[in-house]
Amino acid sequence: MREARAAILLLCILLSTVLAAQRPAEIVQSEIRQANNDVPKLAEVLGLEPGMSVADVGAGGGAMSMFMARQVGSTGRVYATDIAPAQLAEMREMVSREHLENVIVVEGADRSANLSTACCDAIFMRDVYHHLVYPEEINRSLLVALKPGGRLAIIDFEPSPGSKLPDGVATNRGGHGVPPAIIVDEVVASGFTHLRTIPKWPPDSNRAQYFLVLFRKP
Repeated sequence: MREARAAILLLCILLSTVLAAQRPAEIVQSEIRQANNDVPKLAEVLGLEPGMSVADVGAGGGAMSMFMARQVGSTGRVYATDIAPAQLAEMREMVSREHLENVIVVEGADRSANLSTACCDAIFMRDVYHHLVYPEEINRSLLVALKPGGRLAIIDFEPSPGSKLPDGVATNRGGHGVPPAIIVDEVVASGFTHLRTIPKWPPDSNRAQYFLVLFRKP
């Protein structure tokens, strides 16, 4: 246990050092703390074990991908995707510097995650779905990327009344965010089975800022 904690602390320091050169240190530190707390719980919900493959779609700075790489181990794979050049460059630099051979950076697109067919045992999206301009196409691409029985977890937040919609998204979101019922309707329409909705994520959070919606590919 002591060795595991020391390894996590070292990873946090390495992540902070690499990312702080490109983004404000306080943002990086917040992402690292959140990833360190959330990833073990998310891995359990997704049923991940060493040797499995998982995709972090819309990975941003890559903190969750890095911690997830520890969950699946050296024989597993993490596909870290994003569409923004700055985030892709940031993740590639980190992977190279830290010799993270089980992390593969993938350039996504507006209409597709650009993942190979049946490459993943699980996929997750955190703080991403409410930004999707073409959710129907993205959902179909995620279905194709999952193996039969694979799980998809979408973590997001409800819109605040009067908040501004992100550019290009559907007006039925009701503001900046997305109601979980809309996610369920859209993802099920793409061929997934809805397993459950966790109204507060992570479950031990002091406030219900995020929720998690869990699906399975038939």
